Amino acid sequence: VQLQACGGGLVQTGGFLRLSCAASGRTFSSRVMGWFRQAPGKEREFVAAIGWARGITYYADFVKGRFTISKDNAKNTVYLQMNSLKPEDTAVYYCAASDRIYFVSSYVLAPKYDYWGQGTQVTVSS
Repeated sequence: VQLQACGGGLVQTGGFLRLSCAASGRTFSSRVMGWFRQAPGKEREFVAAIGWARGITYYADFVKGRFTISKDNAKNTVYLQMNSLKPEDTAVYYCAASDRIYFVSSYVLAPKYDYWGQGTQVTVSS
């Protein structure tokens, strides 16, 4: 599975961006898609995840109400709509795919994912 993330950029506080992650290759094996982010000097952290089959979503507490993860199965693409952006949202955002089944809460852990995209930079200016 290959993942191609795009849509990052520079926005002002309160602005919005929509990230996309297009999956190709053996996409039929992927069960869950996730978004993570990593700010300079910080650990990679979970943002949101969605199941391909039923569209069940899971969010980190700090993005609830601001970010929305969605999918287009026909396009093998997952989106992350980010609204009300804050400077602390500045990071490189990565999409990831997991082939395995875990409890929903386990998908916050990066090692649960098998494939990773290259990352897209999001910068929020104050």
